Amino acid sequence: MIKGFLALFTTIGWISPASGTHVIISTIGDCLFYFMPVFLGYTSARKFNSNIFIGMALGACMVYPAVVALRNVFESPIKITFMNIPVILPAMGYASTVIPIILAVLFSSKVERFFNRILPDVVKTFLLPLFTLLIVVPATFLIIGPVASWAAAGLGYITQFLDGLSSVLLGVFVGGFWQIFVIFGLHWGLVSVAFNNLAVLHSDPILGVIFAASFAQIGAVLAIMVKTKNRQLKALSVPAFISGIFGVTEPAIYGITLPRKRPFIISCIVAAMGGGISGFFGSKIFMLGGLGIFQLPSFISPRDGITASFYGAVTAMIFAFIMGFILTYIFGYDAEQDGGELSASVTDTGPTLVDQDVIYSPFKGELLALSQTPDQAFASGDMGMGVTVIPFEGRVVSPVDGEIVSFFPTGHALAVLSGDGAEILIHVGLDTVNLNGKYFAPKVKQGDKVKKGQLLLEFDMQQIQKEGYNLASPVIVTNTDDYKSVTPVDKKDINYGDLLLKLER
Repeated sequence: MIKGFLALFTTIGWISPASGTHVIISTIGDCLFYFMPVFLGYTSARKFNSNIFIGMALGACMVYPAVVALRNVFESPIKITFMNIPVILPAMGYASTVIPIILAVLFSSKVERFFNRILPDVVKTFLLPLFTLLIVVPATFLIIGPVASWAAAGLGYITQFLDGLSSVLLGVFVGGFWQIFVIFGLHWGLVSVAFNNLAVLHSDPILGVIFAASFAQIGAVLAIMVKTKNRQLKALSVPAFISGIFGVTEPAIYGITLPRKRPFIISCIVAAMGGGISGFFGSKIFMLGGLGIFQLPSFISPRDGITASFYGAVTAMIFAFIMGFILTYIFGYDAEQDGGELSASVTDTGPTLVDQDVIYSPFKGELLALSQTPDQAFASGDMGMGVTVIPFEGRVVSPVDGEIVSFFPTGHALAVLSGDGAEILIHVGLDTVNLNGKYFAPKVKQGDKVKKGQLLLEFDMQQIQKEGYNLASPVIVTNTDDYKSVTPVDKKDINYGDLLLKLER
C-alpha cells in the first residue's frame, strides 16, 4: 500500500521525488524487499531446523554495503577474489532475491548438522556458527549465488530467442511465468534485457507483455475477497487489492493467492493469455514509468502517439482482470477452505490453531507442573517451559518425528529436534548425571532420525531409586522463546504417545 500510494502521490504532484518525505516513505515501502535475504534467512533457517541467527547472518552478508558496491555483470572484469578464486556478483546484487538465500540456508543447515555431531558440547556455542559461516558464506558468493544469477541471465537469453520467433509466444511465456520469476528472483535477468532494449531500441516488448499479470492477480484477489466468509482474509484482501492496482502485487501473491495455490495458478494462466494479447498487438513500453495502472502512459509512443501498442495493453489489462476474477470465483476458490471468522477447529484434545505444534508424551506416568519439580533449575523455567513426569515404567519413547541432536554420554538425558523446529529436552530423574551411565541403556545415538513412539532409552527404575535419586523427569522445550506459549495438557496421568504439550507460535 505504501508503494502504491507513494506512486500515486508522486504522479499527481503531491510529493516531489527529490524531497526528504519521498525518501523516508520510499524507505518504509522498500526496506522489507531490499533486505529480503535477511528475512528469508530467518524463515528458511526455521524451515530447515537450523540456527536462525546463522540464517540471518547469511542474508546480511548478501546485502552488506561493501558487497553491494562490488556488484558486476558476468562479462566485466572480476573485482575481487577469495583465496585466488574469482568472485562473480550479479549486476543487480542480491537485494530482493529469494532463491540464493534459500539455497544458502539449506546448505548451511547441512554444514551446521555436521559440526553439531562432531564438536564437543562445551564449545558448540561459539565454534559451530564460526565454522558454519566460514564455509557457507564463501560457498554462497562463489557457487550458490552465481549459479542462481546465471539462471536469471539464461532466462533473458530465452526471452530474446522467443521474441525473435513470435511476439505472441513471448507474451504467453513471459506473462504466464512472470510472477513465478519474481518469487524466485529470476526476473532480474529479464529486467536487464529490458533496460538494454530501452537504451538501444528505445522500446521494449518484455515489460510490455507482463503488464497484464498484476491485473490477473488482483482479479483473483477480488474474487476471494467477494467469496470468502473469513473476515480476517477479507480484511487482508482489501489492501492487497489496492496495492495491486498500483502494481505492487507482493501482498496479493504472498498473503492471498499463493498460500491457496489454485488462485495463484489461475492468475498465472490468465496472465499468459493477457501476455499473448499484448504480444498480438505488439505492445511495447517506450519509457520507464510507474507501476500498475500508472504504467499505461509508458505504452504511448513519443513519436507516433497512441497506437496499437497502447490499445493492446488496455485490452490485456481489462481481459486479465475480468478473467482472473471469473475463473477464480468459479473454479479457483472454495469459501469453506478458510472457514469462518476463526481459522481453528476443535477436537477432543482442544483447539488446533494455525501455527500450533504438539509434543507427545515420552513417558507413562504421573504429570506434575514444572514448578513442582524438586530442582530449582527446572522449576524456575529458566531452561525452558514444559512439564515433569513421575515415570511408571523405565522406558522413554520419542515425543515427535525428528532427530536426536544430543544424547548425553551418561545416558540420563537427551534432546530431540522436531520436524517443526521444537527443541525438546528429556531428563530422566534429578542429579542422575552422577550415576555416570549406570542403569541407563540408550537405544539410539546422536544424529539418528527417529519417529514418534520409537524407543529411545531404557532405565532401571528400582536401581536408580535404591541409589537415592528422585525419578521426577522434566520434559521441557529449550527454545521456548520461539513460541507465544507452551501449554501442558490438563491431566493427572499420561501414557506413551498422549498429547503432552501444545506450542503456539
